[in-house]
Amino acid sequence: MTAITSLESYFGTVPDPRAANATHRLGDLIVMMIAASLCGATNATEFSLFAQERKPALSRLIDYEEAPSHDTFSRLLRLLDPEAFGRAFAAFAAGFAQARQGVVSLDGKALRRAYEKGLAASPPLTVSAFASQARLCLAAASPGEGDNEVEAALKVVELIDLTGRLVTADALHCHTRMAKSIIQRGGDYLLALKGNRRHWLARANQQLAQTTPAVTERTETSHGRSEWRQAEVVVAAEPMMPGHKAFIRITSRRDQAKPLTRLFMASTLLSPQQAIDLTRAHWQIENSLHWMLDVHLHEDLSRARKDNAPANTALINRIARNILQAADIDKVPISHRIKKCAWNDDYLIQAIAHMR
Repeated sequence: MTAITSLESYFGTVPDPRAANATHRLGDLIVMMIAASLCGATNATEFSLFAQERKPALSRLIDYEEAPSHDTFSRLLRLLDPEAFGRAFAAFAAGFAQARQGVVSLDGKALRRAYEKGLAASPPLTVSAFASQARLCLAAASPGEGDNEVEAALKVVELIDLTGRLVTADALHCHTRMAKSIIQRGGDYLLALKGNRRHWLARANQQLAQTTPAVTERTETSHGRSEWRQAEVVVAAEPMMPGHKAFIRITSRRDQAKPLTRLFMASTLLSPQQAIDLTRAHWQIENSLHWMLDVHLHEDLSRARKDNAPANTALINRIARNILQAADIDKVPISHRIKKCAWNDDYLIQAIAHMR
């Protein structure tokens, strides 16, 4: 299966919002945007310039006479249905992350500059599901009109096969609907518990005080810092939400700073050692996904703000990020892979070929 055939098998089902007499095929435009993003392009104008200047390379993947204008790319990003595009992306990403086990972290990320005038305090956001072990983004969704991050996270969960996987998320997503959705899709959860669920928080503290928990401690030194962690696990006397089986308390201290305590609800009875490892694994979504999107793909600088453009731009960025991560053509940093895609036609084609 060629790279372009593989792409069409995933994205060919996305409804084309353009007129029937459109000059360029939808699949071709998606390939152009992905290839351009691999080379550092970030907006419709740069996508058009890329299609014009890199035609010799792109002609090895797709056929086109004239490069699409920036208006063509801009219009497509605004009109394309992000939910359909997101479903295609989830199917595409599943081909990379074949492993059915490991931690899947849920978290939202704002597109800091993609806001309409006067709405700087509430920029659009995208919720991603990140496989910590495979280091790949499995799915992503943006809130629809009238929705919020909670609803977007539930959409993301519905896109993933969670069999044998453990979902981690912050306290915003510690609620009955999320727990039920994860359990129904065959997964387990480890959800942070804070004051937004004060009755559950009080019950957790009460049980940890009245029951002798399983405990372990660990001290590590990394990057010149000494970190001490303690995990305490108790069986829940009664479930607070679907699948709930345990409360977990993690206490940590970095160097001589004041200790920090965090509470969690879990749908499986973890050992204290597992609790330490799995709560730490959640933060890979910040270090390996969000950081890369901002530093290497410049997502926070994007000004795509009309209609569906922010949501679709976020999906394009995550597709490109997965390809850059998975295209292990040689052992070089991601920043070097972007430059090599931009400067070397063969390297760019090889990277896209890893999408099979």
